[in-house]
Amino acid sequence: MKVNSKILASFAIATVLVGAALAVSVWAFRQIESAAAARQQTANITAEAEDLLTVMIDAETSQRGFSITGDELFLEPYVTAHGIVDRHLNELRRSTGNDAAQRHLAALPPLINLKFTEMAEVIALRRSGDLAGVVARISGGRGKQLMDSIRSEVRAFLHIKEAALEKTETAFADKMRQLLEIIGVASLAALALALAFAYLLNREAAHRVKDQVLRETQQLLDVQKATNEQLRVANIAVQFSEAKLAVTLHSIGDAVIATDQTGRVTFLNPVAEQLTGWLQADANQRPIEDIFQIINQETRKPVVIPVTETLAHGVVQGLANHTVLVARDGREFAIADSCAPIRNDAGLVTGAVLVFRDVTKEYAANQAGRDGAALIQAILNTITDGIITLHASGGIIERANSAAEQMFGYEAVGLIGQNFSLLIPELDRDQRGGSLEYYNASDAARAAGLGREVLGRRRDGTSFPLEISVSETRVGGTRYFTGILRNITARKHAEQLLLKAGALQSAIFNSANFSSIATDAKGVIQIFNVGAARMLGYTAAEVVNQITPADISDPQEVVARAKALSAELETPILPGFEALVFKASRGIEDIYELTYIRKNGSRFPAIVSVTALRDAQSAIIGYLLIGTDNTARKE
Repeated sequence: MKVNSKILASFAIATVLVGAALAVSVWAFRQIESAAAARQQTANITAEAEDLLTVMIDAETSQRGFSITGDELFLEPYVTAHGIVDRHLNELRRSTGNDAAQRHLAALPPLINLKFTEMAEVIALRRSGDLAGVVARISGGRGKQLMDSIRSEVRAFLHIKEAALEKTETAFADKMRQLLEIIGVASLAALALALAFAYLLNREAAHRVKDQVLRETQQLLDVQKATNEQLRVANIAVQFSEAKLAVTLHSIGDAVIATDQTGRVTFLNPVAEQLTGWLQADANQRPIEDIFQIINQETRKPVVIPVTETLAHGVVQGLANHTVLVARDGREFAIADSCAPIRNDAGLVTGAVLVFRDVTKEYAANQAGRDGAALIQAILNTITDGIITLHASGGIIERANSAAEQMFGYEAVGLIGQNFSLLIPELDRDQRGGSLEYYNASDAARAAGLGREVLGRRRDGTSFPLEISVSETRVGGTRYFTGILRNITARKHAEQLLLKAGALQSAIFNSANFSSIATDAKGVIQIFNVGAARMLGYTAAEVVNQITPADISDPQEVVARAKALSAELETPILPGFEALVFKASRGIEDIYELTYIRKNGSRFPAIVSVTALRDAQSAIIGYLLIGTDNTARKE
């Protein structure tokens, strides 16, 4: 009876152990499913966040391209970005339950809205032709600060998600080890109980033991069968996890190469096959040096593959910047990568996994950004206008450039902390509580690309006329004005001279004693003065933008003159208006006699001088023909 009670107790213990192993196996299977789902969700969220950042970078690049070229085609990514950004943000909110990550997501919409507002304002300035305003806005650095803030929030969000995934993976690995330990303990316990059964049964009488042994043996077989079933389920779960891992590695956007402890390739995902030019079947068990050939972009010298260091020291390694992967077919990709060791349960390094991605476009975008920054810096280094930044509240000067120092006779250190009215005294009377109303130019001035005209005061007390254009910005929640100041003393003098010159020009073109005809570079009439109308009988409306001077001249004389000029200059000249202006286009003024034909068909002789009209770069923009009626002299 005592022996039977021990047997029953041993059987009860075995049953409890088997039940516990079954429960733990089911629990572990669910943990495997949960870990795989978390891994996939993190991959999806990472892709969404990277897509969001790419859309914003494309929109900013689009705005910069339009700011430089003025071509509306550059704005297509910018226009498309609005709807795409909202979709990515909504998807990230729906997929994220972490409070810390949600805080970073909540910070993104206002930053993105501010970035779109800033880009819209720069685009509006470029469309209005205000290049100085565009340069001022870009040089203010507000757009870059907003973009850096957006990148920072996205990276912080991704860091939280990656940390959460790493924590989940660690917990999953611990639980799998616990499962294996429990199964091992259960198996040993079952074996021990079987030995105990045998020992106890040997002490019973043979006729009583036989039946009991059969029953207990069957029970042990059932226990062993159940244990084997649990092991099979656990093995299926591990295989399922490996299959999910394989699917993940085949679907991620990064290239992945795994090696064994000798540095020979054991795995390439499709992205790695595409970038290296090697298929998995061809690369298997080949040295990593054959598959992953990298060089320095600048020196073109080979770069040490990080797998060697990782296998030797068991630490994570990364590549330096400007590393280029040379594919099997000779293609080259700028890459960024990291290499981590693969360890077994004992912590020994059994291989390495190399993760890398193609950053060619990213490097190109960064280089474009650096080139743009260099261009802006070069522009700022050549600006002769004064630039002063001041607090919107109180008008206290924050900083001033060297041109402002030269303009007012102060050193920048001496201006910082001073009131802006020190330089523009009328602000003492007219400034209105930090409003831009005073600084803003009139609508007519803005339409002409001009700022507000004020009087500046130098350190020596002398005054001079200024033109001021002001924009508003916020940095760290503080409101600032940035003013661009231009000394317009020379322009004022020029305006006075132009007024006098304009009166003289008006008298010339309104004179009825001689004809003044001006054309564009193609010879089409643009100006037809009173004298020309009197002599030829046409109104200006009948000829401007419609005919050339050759159309109101004797055609035979035009052809004859073209042939004469061809012979004189040994240059073929087509008959037409070109004969009248060929010398002028070469910088030679020509005075000759021709026959004009009036609107009524009558003819009269005229003396005409032709002069080429050139712009500031000496390019011909038209021709001026001044003629007098030669009838009286002929008679």
